[in-house]
Amino acid sequence: MTDGPIHSMTPITALDAGERVLASFRPDRATYLRDHAWLAVVAMALGMAVLWAVGNPHVWTGAVGGLAAVAVRGFYLASDELHARWDMTDRRLLGPLTRAVPLSEIKTVRGLGSAVQVVTRSGDKHLIKYQADRAGTEARIRAAADLREG
Repeated sequence: MTDGPIHSMTPITALDAGERVLASFRPDRATYLRDHAWLAVVAMALGMAVLWAVGNPHVWTGAVGGLAAVAVRGFYLASDELHARWDMTDRRLLGPLTRAVPLSEIKTVRGLGSAVQVVTRSGDKHLIKYQADRAGTEARIRAAADLREG
């Protein structure tokens, strides 16, 4: 994989004159692993339930399949997901590549598991994933957006 801007999981949007970064939100490895462990538990249970429902005598293979699927997914996505970064400036929320959300355009900030969802007035939705302190991330973005509007 190249390290060029097309594959960047960090903001590449240039700051405007006088704009400064107030905070950066990076994913937490322990939170990533915990979320995938819970996803594996659910996948294992569903796999076993489906095999039991169809009468398969080897119900335990549903657990193996569910665990394997989540482990493979987690392994392959970790390199991207754990390098994603969002920067909050005094004017905008800057995400991977060229994602840029003016603070004045943020309508809703809410938690979804370990992620923070930012919804704009036009309906665009962005996820800041695997936050160790999801409530703290929400509060900082909400406060900045409120200051910007007021």
